[in-house]
Amino acid sequence: QVQPVESGGGLVQPGGSLRLSCVASGDIARYTPVYWYRQAPGNERAWVAGMSGSGVTDYAASVKGRFTISRDNSKNAMSLQMNNLKPEDTAVYYCRFGSSDSWGQGTQVTVSS
Repeated sequence: QVQPVESGGGLVQPGGSLRLSCVASGDIARYTPVYWYRQAPGNERAWVAGMSGSGVTDYAASVKGRFTISRDNSKNAMSLQMNNLKPEDTAVYYCRFGSSDSWGQGTQVTVSS
């Protein structure tokens, strides 16, 4: 397991955009799938986006068309571009490498007017 570090969260108005970043503590094989999750207050951590080792992406229905996941294998990093943000997107966002259960501290995203 590796230790991820998330960053880039903040306060944004509805309809705004934000880009989150995640860096792993160690080397990540290019065939390892990567994921983004989020946890809203009072809710369980939920999957929102993923990318396979071959570059195939998938998204939760609630964010499809608004969020885009990407990765940079040379930097052991991944990103989440979030557009047209909604108040219901407010949550702590976490990244995950493969099936690792080593979670970082996450980064807070707050969407409010």
